[in-house]
Amino acid sequence: MSWLDEIRWDDKGLAPAIAQDAQTGRILMVAWMNRESLALTAEKGEAIYWSRSRNKLWHKGEESGHAQKVKEIRLDCDEDVIVLQVEQQGGIACHTGRESCFYRVLKDGAWQTVDPVLKDPSEIYKK
Repeated sequence: MSWLDEIRWDDKGLAPAIAQDAQTGRILMVAWMNRESLALTAEKGEAIYWSRSRNKLWHKGEESGHAQKVKEIRLDCDEDVIVLQVEQQGGIACHTGRESCFYRVLKDGAWQTVDPVLKDPSEIYKK
């Protein structure tokens, strides 16, 4: 049995993957992985996800240059969530140009943006 067989993939063959900064512990983003993307991630040492919107493999940073170097791969106790401990290249994980996709905080009954844009997305994504 392969280590990939130990993961409880959903009915579409996917599992959520959390990218966490290996140094700070901050959650950078959540994406999806299938068997192929996880196997490639383990093999190459860089995060490769499954894009549900594009229905294809997505090598993080392929357009932005903000790749994720994988330091460690973890599996939760229910065997259905993956955590990637990563070194985020360029310090930007979010397509909005922020460090993390989790840049809003609930305060006084409203979502407030608390993290700055580090780089304008139009400068990151040229296509």
